[in-house]
Amino acid sequence: MPIIQDLSTYAAAIAPVINAVHVNVHASARRAVTAHAESVGLTPGLLLDLRYVLPLRPLTRAALSAVYRYGSAAELAAEVREHQAQGTLAEDGDGTLRVTARGLAFIDGLYAAHAAATRRVWAAHDLKPVADLAGRVLDRAGRDPGGALEVMAPPYEPAGTPVGVLLFNRVAVLRYHRADAHAAAWAAAGLTAGTIADLQAGPVRDAIEDDTNRRAAQAYDRLSGDERETLFEGLLRLV
Repeated sequence: MPIIQDLSTYAAAIAPVINAVHVNVHASARRAVTAHAESVGLTPGLLLDLRYVLPLRPLTRAALSAVYRYGSAAELAAEVREHQAQGTLAEDGDGTLRVTARGLAFIDGLYAAHAAATRRVWAAHDLKPVADLAGRVLDRAGRDPGGALEVMAPPYEPAGTPVGVLLFNRVAVLRYHRADAHAAAWAAAGLTAGTIADLQAGPVRDAIEDDTNRRAAQAYDRLSGDERETLFEGLLRLV
């Protein structure tokens, strides 16, 4: 692809590539993750999304609401209760949620499943330059107070984490930067999480997407044009 100089255009172009990389790894690891969950008698649930958060820091229910802004409070509360019942999450007296030893062991198994999947599907690729660039973008991405990225970043990267897992988790976290940009755009347009879901194609939707791209572009402004091309092409080859 020719180097895209306009950062908003670049942010729009790379977003579906990031999503595709993320989805493809989950699909490749699905059988192993399911087998892991069945072997220990647990439901992956929130732990699948929060695998790179909970080992580093506890979460409040307000933080979870920011991450799952399009879901219902009742559904989220039910998922939390299920994890508590299975012994993977514990709640402090002040309502803070922490992962338990059983939850950490399950997350270790998720990392192993994702390591195997990325080794298998990305064996022909040099992942380190792409993972390094994704890490730089993530470091640059602004954290909106109360937003999802503030909750989800930085990701859990214990010593010895395979580069494929580093890349997978970094692109997974980057999606929340765009999610926050989108939420800020529809909020600025006077919409809510409920009304944006029903908004049809048209001038208002187009304006929100343009604003989303403008806000999301900020994360890429420290990369040179060549680095942006390397990141885009490197991710595209993994899809």
